[in-house]
Amino acid sequence: MPMATPFPADHPLLQGAFEPIRMECDYADLMIQGELPTDLAGTLYRIGPNPQFAPKAPYNPLQGEGMIHAFQIANGRVAYRNRWVRTRRWALERDAGRALFATANPRDHDPAVVGIDGQGAANTHILAHAGRLLALEEGNAPIEIDSRSLETIGPFDFAGRLPGNMTAHPRIDPETGEMVFFANFPGRAFDGSLALYTANAEGEIVHSIRIRGPYPAFVHDFAITCDHVVFVVCPAALSLERLMAGGPPIAWEPNRGAVVGVLSRRGDGEDVRWLPAPAHMVWHLLNAFDEDGRIQIDLCQQRAAAFPTADGTPPSEPSLQQFLARWTVDLRADGQVSVHQLSDVVCEYPRMDDRHAGQPYRYGFVAACGGPGTGDPLHRAIGRFDFQAGEMQLWRAPDGQAVSEPVFVARSGATEEGDGYLLATVFDERRNASHLAILEAQHVEQGPVARAYLDHRLPAGFHGSFVVANA
Repeated sequence: MPMATPFPADHPLLQGAFEPIRMECDYADLMIQGELPTDLAGTLYRIGPNPQFAPKAPYNPLQGEGMIHAFQIANGRVAYRNRWVRTRRWALERDAGRALFATANPRDHDPAVVGIDGQGAANTHILAHAGRLLALEEGNAPIEIDSRSLETIGPFDFAGRLPGNMTAHPRIDPETGEMVFFANFPGRAFDGSLALYTANAEGEIVHSIRIRGPYPAFVHDFAITCDHVVFVVCPAALSLERLMAGGPPIAWEPNRGAVVGVLSRRGDGEDVRWLPAPAHMVWHLLNAFDEDGRIQIDLCQQRAAAFPTADGTPPSEPSLQQFLARWTVDLRADGQVSVHQLSDVVCEYPRMDDRHAGQPYRYGFVAACGGPGTGDPLHRAIGRFDFQAGEMQLWRAPDGQAVSEPVFVARSGATEEGDGYLLATVFDERRNASHLAILEAQHVEQGPVARAYLDHRLPAGFHGSFVVANA
């Protein structure tokens, strides 16, 4: 077996906060600074790319092998465990002692794995539904994980009802317990179509339809309201012909404009309305809700995507900055879409009190002050936006520290929106190690009330979820 080779020392997405860790480990009792809330009990799961071996060819973190990090909080203590998601790809590379699957271009796969389904990277989001913990990425089926040991159970296809891939961002209806999700390029059809599914509270798919989309595009997220499903299709367009000619497979084509798709949650897809909107790039939607014949959609938007134009021209850095915005679809006025930026604070990874998903609500939570277009790939603050007051409240991390997406957890027994905690991991560049930070969601600007410290770093990842103990 060949010896593992060092990771490239000059790749910005394999160094510093992004540098992979090579071990799986368990900590029974993390050192805590501050007052850990006594009513906080459950597990924060986070996931992100963490390749086992130095990547083959160019490295794309969107396809780096997934690792799960779990912080179990109970009885005033915090335990930690991490495990790789053991996909077929992970197992083949572990046996070979080197990377076999390319992360940027499948043409660069090792000949030994050409034609083999590696089951994806399973690195984008992790979410619990119907008693199952699922590791998600949009190009493949979910991977089921044991919620306590983090051992990989295997691909999950909803008893054969999911024929292929699904989004990494399902939406769970807090009233019904249903999970609504979609697949972009279902069945590897690159014609712009989308597949939409609804799984009931028991995890059984009870509704599935195919939707004809406006054009083939990179669609990462969507939203639901009580009555509607909402897609935002941005002009990050896919072209197989361009790829075959040696150009970029996905290119920024602003002349197409963005398009908002609106359809009934219970319909057959024939009622979908595709409504023109200004050309922006949207990765993540915060929430959407119905309001007097309109649909309000809150999201983070960029002026351009991090993809080149069709002729290969890269985007300008400032155009990649992301801002919180509200898109209003007036269903009474021929579906007119208006766009209003809500804050001048650069932000991403929007989250909310999920008990109000798809409904009118007041608060959104974001990672802020950094990220694409700012000259700093890391976020340096956590924000709470008050839609009623129109104000962003910020906690700025100390110099040399970077924050993850904040995850909201309701205070035990609380019924008022936003009454609870924000959980985020923080990377300390000086320690080259991370800690879990816990903030009061209604007093974000005061900073963490407690921190639980690790002796190693958590490589910068994507998303996470909190599962309440005994839920």
